[in-house]
Amino acid sequence: MDKKNLDKKLEEWIKELPQEGKKSLLARLSGLKSIYPFNEYEYRLMYLLDNKIITFQEYEKLRDAYVNANPYLNLYSISPRVFGEIWVQQHLLDIDARFKKPTKEVDKNYSGDYDLYLDNGKKILKIEVKACRAINTKLRGGLETKALSFESDEPYWMNFQQIKLDIVDVFVFVGVWVDRILYWVLTNEEVEKHPMRSHQHRGGIEYQIGITERNIKEFDRFLVKPSCLVEVIKSKIK
Repeated sequence: MDKKNLDKKLEEWIKELPQEGKKSLLARLSGLKSIYPFNEYEYRLMYLLDNKIITFQEYEKLRDAYVNANPYLNLYSISPRVFGEIWVQQHLLDIDARFKKPTKEVDKNYSGDYDLYLDNGKKILKIEVKACRAINTKLRGGLETKALSFESDEPYWMNFQQIKLDIVDVFVFVGVWVDRILYWVLTNEEVEKHPMRSHQHRGGIEYQIGITERNIKEFDRFLVKPSCLVEVIKSKIK
């Protein structure tokens, strides 16, 4: 169940209200002030419950259906820095314990220029992790209101930024939708040669790669299952 289906279900219930009840709800919503966690959806559901249009059991069923269909919606509420650095790096560490955080003891030249590493015999493999959330580019508002499911037909643009070449061995791009997370693995050389790579700033040394609903299929050959990330990375480097 996505937001469109949720809205549709609520509209069906609202139609069961008497005419005066509909007018009253509309008037209340027109001047409603929302602040987390109290929003328009919570207000409409409470109004329907108070007017005995729905039961608490129906509310619970709707809530469970929405929560189960949008397991990663909570990732849209965290700040860009926390999402793009803290969450995604820890996410890979949780997926496979062989991913490690670099330190000076491991790499005496380490200066924060890459995120993770893998032991690979006498050499370590340096890994840069980039994460983006799919959002509806036609809507305004907070990220949660623009969040998309993987099967959505709405346009989106995930821009993997601040890519610096010739520093790491491998890039792991992580794309998040409300109901799915995808992982793409590209070597430094594959990023360097990729036709979608472009300068992030004119004349700068940082690059970007944008994945949209129009070109996502072109990245299928780089898709990796989370359980296979380490093996694929080592295989690519070989």
